Amino acid sequence: MNLKRIFGSILTLLGIAGLIYAAYIFASTSTGEYSIKTTSIYGIVGLIFFIAGIGLIKRTRDDSNV
Repeated sequence: MNLKRIFGSILTLLGIAGLIYAAYIFASTSTGEYSIKTTSIYGIVGLIFFIAGIGLIKRTRDDSNV
């Protein structure tokens, strides 16, 4: 069990959730300064988490010999 892979999976899932929530806010609200700020914040944070999680998963070696 590799702690980096688990943390990478958690970050990836949080990033996907943030991107889905940003898309939901974008689709459900009318144009306004508040909704644009909220959507962009959730989208950027979700994208950062998603990229960081995928990077952790890809860079971590699997040392288990099964």
